Amino acid sequence: MRPGILLAALLLIALIPATRAGDGLLKPGARVADSTSMPCDSVPELNRLVVELAGQQLGTTVARGECWDLAALVLNRYEADWDKQYRFGRKVNPAKECVYPGDIIQFEGVVVKYRIGNATYTETMAHHTAMVYAVKSPGVFTLIHQNTGTSGRKVGLSDLDLKTIVKGKYIVYRPVR
Repeated sequence: MRPGILLAALLLIALIPATRAGDGLLKPGARVADSTSMPCDSVPELNRLVVELAGQQLGTTVARGECWDLAALVLNRYEADWDKQYRFGRKVNPAKECVYPGDIIQFEGVVVKYRIGNATYTETMAHHTAMVYAVKSPGVFTLIHQNTGTSGRKVGLSDLDLKTIVKGKYIVYRPVR
């Protein structure tokens, strides 16, 4: 094999996400699709509806204030297909598909670590449900959720860069009817 072809093959192998779990969960370090590889400007209609309704809940407590109550409210309102537990629609592979506002993320055993200035912060999401409120860039989202350390049992917003996840798994779901 010619050296140039071997180098290209090695580079291609290096780009294949080795952190993709066989159970459909994404682990820390998993690659995320970017807008240079696919157009992500066409938000599905159901996603637009659920994120708009979720946004109307900002500052309020939905149902009992559990994290998944917000997802349940918006999915039930629009008669979306979900199992009424923690499967919020169709699984999305962020390494191959766009993540849109209105997609729902289920976190399991997640630890997030990030720096602001000279301070390092650690957050945990042992078992948490959040909705993508806005996509800032590939893998960087504003989440809308409740039952958090920052907004308590009221619906609030916070930012998440998937690259800051150092432990745990997450699944992205797309609302469907």
